[in-house]
Amino acid sequence: MNLRTIPHLAGAFGVPVGLSDHTLGIAVPVAAVALGACVIEKHFTLSRAAGGPDAAFSLEASEFKAMVEAVRAAEKALGRVSYEVTEKEKASCVFRRSLFVVEEMKAGEVFTEENVRSIRPGHGLHTRYLAEIIGRQASRDVARGTPLSWTDVAGI
Repeated sequence: MNLRTIPHLAGAFGVPVGLSDHTLGIAVPVAAVALGACVIEKHFTLSRAAGGPDAAFSLEASEFKAMVEAVRAAEKALGRVSYEVTEKEKASCVFRRSLFVVEEMKAGEVFTEENVRSIRPGHGLHTRYLAEIIGRQASRDVARGTPLSWTDVAGI
């Protein structure tokens, strides 16, 4: 179906783009909407059993309804460009892994894979910083079980 043509046409010509769909099912129209299609043309039949040249790829009433519902859900899911953490995501952060000091440390001791671990809850630094932390020194004494923060790391 080459659906990637949809955003290319819209960008190249600055016009709304649609899809005349002759595929089976409803996946292609939903994907087309996700790629920017504003109009979907899909064949409809009261009964595929009645036959006809378009019957094989036509949708019956319940299928057409499912397509419209799926397209509307896709439109809502697209939302807007946003990198913000939602309130729901903030509440679930506690269930994520983060970096914790797992052995008593004195100021000046080096962080290693033995004394820093990725565990739950998510109160410490993100796990993506583990490689950056290993080999650095503690800026202060850090008790076992402390969620690691940047203030615990010397030279940051």
